Amino acid sequence: MRLPPGQIETTRFPLVGERSPSPELSDPTSWILEVGGRVENPFTLTLPGYMALHHQKLEFDIHCVTSWSREGSRWSGVPLSVLFDEARPQSRGGFVSFSAYSSRDHHTSLPLAVAKSSSWLVHEFDGESLTSEHGGPVRVVTPGKYFYKSLKWVKSMEVLGEDRLGWWEVNSSYHNNADPWAGDQRFTSGSIRPEQADRFLEAANYDKYRGKVLLGLDLRRWRPSSSDLRRLYLKNCDLRGVDLGSVDLRECNLSLSNLSGANLAGADLSGSDLEGADFTDANLTDADLSASALSATRFEGAAVDGATFEGSWGLVENQYRLLSVQGVLALPVND
Repeated sequence: MRLPPGQIETTRFPLVGERSPSPELSDPTSWILEVGGRVENPFTLTLPGYMALHHQKLEFDIHCVTSWSREGSRWSGVPLSVLFDEARPQSRGGFVSFSAYSSRDHHTSLPLAVAKSSSWLVHEFDGESLTSEHGGPVRVVTPGKYFYKSLKWVKSMEVLGEDRLGWWEVNSSYHNNADPWAGDQRFTSGSIRPEQADRFLEAANYDKYRGKVLLGLDLRRWRPSSSDLRRLYLKNCDLRGVDLGSVDLRECNLSLSNLSGANLAGADLSGSDLEGADFTDANLTDADLSASALSATRFEGAAVDGATFEGSWGLVENQYRLLSVQGVLALPVND
C-alpha cells in the first residue's frame, strides 16, 4: 500500500471521535436525513426510504488525520449525487454543510462539486451493517479526504452559498481542504501568536489553558512550573526531550505531538488522547496510559517497564506487537 506522508498502515478500523450518537438517535430506526438549504426541492429521507434506494458498492483507502490508513475498505450505499439530483441545488449554492446526531454538534463541510462527485451515504462496512460506534445506521464517506470529512450519524445536508467551517476545523484547526497527499493539509497554522506561546512557557499555573487547543507549538524548552498539567490540549506540538517525569497529564490531548526522547517516567496520562503521538525513545517507565486513545501512536525504542495500558484502545498491529513483546500488555488493548 502506498501511504500518504506521515501515515501508518493498519488492517483494523480504529475508533475515532465520539463513540455514540446523541440521545436523539438512541433508536437507530428513527434516523431521518433532512436535505435543504439552497435547493429547489427540500426533502427528508427516512431509514426505510434510504434502504429502498438502489445501493451500490464502493471501495477506497481510509486516511485518518490521526495518522492511520486502512487499505481497501468496502462499503455499500448511495452516491450523494442521487440525492442532489432530487434536491436540485440552486445556482448560488456552492457548498454543503453536513451535521450529525452528535452531543457535541459535530458538523463538516465540502464544496458542492466535491460532495456531488465523491461523497456517499453508506450503511454497510465490509459486508456488515455499519455499527453505531462507526456512524451507523447511516453516515457520509468522502474518498480522497482525511476521514474527518466523512461524518458519522449524518442528520442533515444543507446547501449553502458560502462555506461554513466544520467542528474539527474550528476547534482543532484541521485543514479545510483535508488532502492527505499534499503533506501539509493536516492542520492550518498554529492556534496562538508567538507572544502567547511565550506566556504559556512562562506560566506559573495552567488553569487558563485547560481544555483550550494549543496547536503546533515548539515546546522543547518548556520546563513546567507545576506538575498539574491536567486537560492541556497540546496538539501537533514539538515536545522532544522535555522532562515531564511524574507529572499529572490526565485527560490531556497530545495527538500528533512529537514526544520522542521525552522523560515521562511515572507520569499519569490516563484518559488522554494520544492518537498519532510519537513516543520514540521516550522514557515511559511506570507511566499510566490506561483508558487512553492510541491509534497510530508510536513507541519504537521507548522504555515501557512498569507502564500501564489497561483499557486503552486503537493500537495498530506493529505497535501492539512491540508492546506485547516487552510484556507490558497484560490485558488485551481494546480495538
